[in-house]
Amino acid sequence: MVSLDQTQLDEELDMTNIPEHIAIIMDGNGRWAQKRHLPRIAGHKQGMNTVKKITKAASDLGVKVLTLYAFSTENWKRPKDEVNYIMKLPVTFFNTFIPDLIKNNVRVNVMGYIDELPDATRDVVNKAIEDTKDCTGMVLNFALNYGSQAEITTAVQQIAKEVQAGQLSPEAISQETIEQHLMTHGLAPYSNPDLLVRTSGEERISNFLLWQIAYSEFVFVQDHWPDFGQQTLIDTIKIYQSRHRRYGGLNKK
Repeated sequence: MVSLDQTQLDEELDMTNIPEHIAIIMDGNGRWAQKRHLPRIAGHKQGMNTVKKITKAASDLGVKVLTLYAFSTENWKRPKDEVNYIMKLPVTFFNTFIPDLIKNNVRVNVMGYIDELPDATRDVVNKAIEDTKDCTGMVLNFALNYGSQAEITTAVQQIAKEVQAGQLSPEAISQETIEQHLMTHGLAPYSNPDLLVRTSGEERISNFLLWQIAYSEFVFVQDHWPDFGQQTLIDTIKIYQSRHRRYGGLNKK
C-alpha cells in the first residue's frame, strides 16, 4: 500500500480538521462491472481492493474510525449466487489483509447481526477482531448484516427489558441511554460520523446509521466504489472542511 505524500496533504488539506469518523456507503460495484461487460461479482472483487486502499489512506490521514457499509439486512434479497460470493469476500479479505492491518496498527470492529452470517464468514470476522484487538490506531468498522431500523428496534427492546426488570425507570431514559444500546457504542467517543460519503451518484441513506448521522456532513460522489481512490477521499474531506458545522446553533462572529 502506497503512503500519501505529506507535502501534498499539507497543500490540499487542513490537517488539524480531519473528520474523526468517516462513514462510507460503498455503492456501485455491480454497475462498475456491468459498465465493463463483466459479471457483478467482478465489481465486488474490485471493491474489496478499494477497501484496502482507502483503509490505508484514511489511517495515514489520522482518521480515528472508518465505517464501511459492507452488507445490509436487506441485501439478502439479492440473487443467491451474488450473496454467496459476497459472504466469501471477508474470508479472502481478512486472510490476505490482516498482516497489513496489524502493521498499520488498525483494529477491526464489525457491527451487525453477526450470528446470522454463514459459519465461515462469522469465524473469519471474529478471528480478525481477535487478531487486531491490541492495535491502537484507526478502527476499521464494518457494518455487516446491518440495518439501522433493526438496530434501533433491538435497542428499544433491550431498554424495555431493563424497564420491565425494574433496572431503569421510563423517566430515566435519555439520549445517552439509547446511544449506549446502539451497535456503535463501543466506538465512543467517535460513535457518530463527522462525514458520511456515498459513492455511485445515489443520494439516499439506505437504512444506514440513522440515529448516528443526525449532524453528519453528507458528500455524494459520482465515482462507483471500485473507482474511489485516495484523491477522491481527499476531495471529500476538502468539501467537509469547507463547511461550517453548527449543530443547530449559529456561527460565532
